[in-house]
Amino acid sequence: MNSIRKHRTLALIAGALTLGPIAWAALAPIHSDSRDELFEIPNGTWARRMAGDAVEILPNEIVLTLGVRDTLVLKNLDDVPQIFGPTLMMPGQSFRLPFALASSYQFACTAHASGQMTVIVEEFPETPWARLRWRARELWPA
Repeated sequence: MNSIRKHRTLALIAGALTLGPIAWAALAPIHSDSRDELFEIPNGTWARRMAGDAVEILPNEIVLTLGVRDTLVLKNLDDVPQIFGPTLMMPGQSFRLPFALASSYQFACTAHASGQMTVIVEEFPETPWARLRWRARELWPA
């Protein structure tokens, strides 16, 4: 009888240790210290690309979340101008683009070999399941 009680107690503790973090991830509010998602174009990017290097400095797809990280910030550290969408970023210049609508956006981008970049803006994760998925994606990006 004592052994059964001990196993039940251990099972309860193991369940609490497993389900506790999952419950927190699903129920705790999401906040961020900054709503900016910063990406930098390093110095020498253009020269490396012109030399034939396959330079991948920015992801082809950037995912932002409304109300958490919904402002894209690009900083041009290269020594040549870069174009993002309709904006010409001179060397040393930063560009901030806040988003207010969840959608998928296509931009021309000279920092990419393909010349394009996609920005996906997702809705704020309102439900517990959405918060759980958002936190899991933050911990283990694809």
